[in-house]
Amino acid sequence: MRSKIELYGKTLDCFRANLHMHSPTSDGQLALRESCRIYMAEGYDILAVTDHHAANRVSDVGTGGLLLLSGMEVHPKGPRGITLHLVALNVPEDFPDPSALPYQEAIEAVRAAGGECILAHPYWSGLNAVDIMAMQNLMGIEVYNTSARYIGKAYNMQVWDDLLALGYVLPAVAVDDMHRLRDLFRGWTMICAEARTPAAIMAALKSGSCYATQGPEFHRLAFANRRFSVQCSPCTEIMIMGNNCFGKCGVVPGFDPASPAQAKHPDLEERTFFEADIPEAVGLTYIRCQIVDRNGRMAWSAPIRV
Repeated sequence: MRSKIELYGKTLDCFRANLHMHSPTSDGQLALRESCRIYMAEGYDILAVTDHHAANRVSDVGTGGLLLLSGMEVHPKGPRGITLHLVALNVPEDFPDPSALPYQEAIEAVRAAGGECILAHPYWSGLNAVDIMAMQNLMGIEVYNTSARYIGKAYNMQVWDDLLALGYVLPAVAVDDMHRLRDLFRGWTMICAEARTPAAIMAALKSGSCYATQGPEFHRLAFANRRFSVQCSPCTEIMIMGNNCFGKCGVVPGFDPASPAQAKHPDLEERTFFEADIPEAVGLTYIRCQIVDRNGRMAWSAPIRV
């Protein structure tokens, strides 16, 4: 049965999506039909096919119910001459590669064609917040990218928080960036939408009606009268985070040890609920929730403005 979420007062279906993967059209190992079969068997609802420099005729692929989004990974030169990796979603199947254009023109070409761009693996690419602030009209950022783990740069939380603190509010996605079997199923995005159609899915992503995860699930997120609450699958860490030094801790291993031995080897207490009052602190402009399960797998809510 498809999971649901109560997201700030609205009950929505959660669709499991991989928004970044490759086929033999560029440098992927698996034929597209085989990838569709594997992702469907794992319980995915949506797959974006994002080969380097080329879109695919996804309308010709029989998926048995998996929603395929036409996409492309484009590579214009960015700030400081860094080659960008922009995941263009919902572009036409005959969309011409805009990688030769200046980066902002490439982003606008994607948008003019009906698509949107997500910034892929900024840590892997060597981008900082100043670089990213120069790019306008991005739809989101990858907070986790599996294929970047092989050089120790899979996570992008700090640059994401830097952007949020500077006022560039982007939802985050997690992806497996599948090229080989070793990349499968280590990060995905739960899209909270009213329907599983390209229009509804893109609208949900643009509005931040989604969360990124490696496994943990959010069941309820609420914020009213400056009180934030979260219900989730069992987790050993639940934190509400914001800019500057703001944060609220629901649970972390060893939070209140009774002895030095317990501090050294803390119990893994699991919780599924946390709520906290959000102060009217000067400079606090956003909050987000980050959770971790007993296996160290993480999930990240989309940020909300305070």
